[in-house]
Amino acid sequence: MKAVSSISKWLFYLALLPAVLLIGAWQGWEWWSWAQSPVISPSSSAGEDKAVQIQIPPGTAAQKIGKDLEAAGVIRSYQAWKLWTYWLRFQDNQGGFKAGTYKLSPTQPLTAIADKIWAGEVMQVSFTIPEGWSLQQMATYFESLGYFKAQDFLNAASQIPKDKYPWLPDNLPHLEGFLYPDTYQLPSDGMSAPQVIQQMLSRFEQVALPLYEQGKNQTKLSLFQWVTLASIVEKEAVIPTERPRIAGVFTSRLQKGMRLETDPTVEYGLGIRQTMNQPLTFAQVKTPSPYNTYLNPGLPPTPIASPGVESLKAALYPEKTDYLFFVARYDGSHVFSKTLAEHEAATAAIRKQINSQQKPAS
Repeated sequence: MKAVSSISKWLFYLALLPAVLLIGAWQGWEWWSWAQSPVISPSSSAGEDKAVQIQIPPGTAAQKIGKDLEAAGVIRSYQAWKLWTYWLRFQDNQGGFKAGTYKLSPTQPLTAIADKIWAGEVMQVSFTIPEGWSLQQMATYFESLGYFKAQDFLNAASQIPKDKYPWLPDNLPHLEGFLYPDTYQLPSDGMSAPQVIQQMLSRFEQVALPLYEQGKNQTKLSLFQWVTLASIVEKEAVIPTERPRIAGVFTSRLQKGMRLETDPTVEYGLGIRQTMNQPLTFAQVKTPSPYNTYLNPGLPPTPIASPGVESLKAALYPEKTDYLFFVARYDGSHVFSKTLAEHEAATAAIRKQINSQQKPAS
């Protein structure tokens, strides 16, 4: 009789087991869903404002990361973090959480936050270098952003990394012209002048260098001369369609042994910038400088700015033209002339127009 009673009891427990397991699984799922749900609803306007920066030093254990995230209010449960960590390691036993600075929002679920750190999606900083900027302008810009001091950038730009970029011309005094103008994103950690310069040289290598390799049989210019000429075109041209013609004028003058006589080289050498109201003076144009192309024949000693792709193309494929002169109208366009007499007449007409506009009404 006791044996039958004992068997009945075990049968009763076995009958209850599925229900117990189901209830346990349901409660576990509810807990996991709660634990990995965002701390703040994505629909809340406060979500983005609550985003925090978390710095994870190299070698930080996964458990420490989870505790820090829980303490910062980014995740709900350290225990849930541990469970997801085990799952990540099961999926990728060669991977791991990456050190760095992360911008994490409590509107993200725990799984998304963990995946982000596992993949090393660290915070990025963005900067844009416009076409036609010089090294000095870049240096001032980076210092204004608080990335590093202007002089640190100029010092780094004076180091020529021929070992990593063997295509760089020999005997460069600095990297003017070879830092490609573009928008960049870099990890916020360890942001340094050498790191920025390396990215910009790599972009030149990706974008500009192939252009030269494809078209170098069409030009007599070396890589250095090509970039130098393109930098002058970049500073002179405002209207895109005029770039090939401006390049054609300079190419013709070089071929005929004429001085380039271009204002941007004088400005670069003197460290100034002329405007419509304050054009270069006669004294400034006559001031000796290696960059003064009114006084010195040929191209200046180095590029004077970072040319963009369109100016690089124009210098490589200049327009075949009989024009030898041009003068700016100060609206972005230029008047092109074939003879000195035509050029002087155009210059006088433009100056007369500017003077009439500046003359106060009586």
